[in-house]
Amino acid sequence: MVRLKFSVQLVYEILGGPADFIFNIHAAATERQTILGEQLHVNQPVALNLQPAPVFPHRLLRLRANPGPLRIDYRAEVLINHHVASPDTIAEMPVAELPAEVLPYLYPSRYCESDKLQSLAIQHFGHLPKGYSRVEAIRRWVNAHTKFTSGSTTASVSAVDTYYQRIGVCRDFAHLMIALCRALNIPARFASGLDYGADPILGPTDFHAYVEVYLEGCWYMFDPSGTAMPMGFVRIGTGRDAADISFATIFGQIRSEIPVLSIESVPDELRSCQIPWNRFEALSTDTPHGRR
Repeated sequence: MVRLKFSVQLVYEILGGPADFIFNIHAAATERQTILGEQLHVNQPVALNLQPAPVFPHRLLRLRANPGPLRIDYRAEVLINHHVASPDTIAEMPVAELPAEVLPYLYPSRYCESDKLQSLAIQHFGHLPKGYSRVEAIRRWVNAHTKFTSGSTTASVSAVDTYYQRIGVCRDFAHLMIALCRALNIPARFASGLDYGADPILGPTDFHAYVEVYLEGCWYMFDPSGTAMPMGFVRIGTGRDAADISFATIFGQIRSEIPVLSIESVPDELRSCQIPWNRFEALSTDTPHGRR
């Protein structure tokens, strides 16, 4: 198990009239990620509406801010008891056996144009044995094909763009891996969170994008960017791609400052918590439910 605490600070200046916000910054509560405590402070005395997302398994904070400064401070502490499995034992599932809620993660989406990359996916990975090892081969290929460069892309870049440009940030690596998995009928989704253990050379702590792939009834984590360790991920949101889980969606005229984030590992001998480290096993923050 690991115990992690993190904080998110967002600062805006609301210009003109009121502005509406939808935030996705709260830690996700999963079968294996338990929220031990959380605090939210908003400097404006406005109504706060925290509710489950209508389709995806995360929470959304909605508010209408008045003109002037707006500051959001969120802190949380989570306990993660990962499901751990040997990669050699994890198989792909036939589409006919997938749960209905998993099916949307087979289709092309705004930033993951799997239909346009099908020939490429079949050429490189269609001949490989099906299972976790094939997904890991996709992850390694994306990591080798793409150069991680901070600030190198914009929010409009898609998986196809990343394939041709061969450069990107964690978001772009995730979109390309997801698209290739879906092109092979493997359900894959975009996950956002914070990561403990990232190389300090990459700069201050930031939101991290990674991939979850559905195999043998469970969503397993993969980091195609190779900049972090899955054992140190705190999950916040999941969706088809980045369009579904932006940390802030804003309706109104604003100025914003760069988010300030932090994450640390909390020693907990009573719970036998470990400091996150790179593991060779398959990891998930969900519990496998088997074939249905």
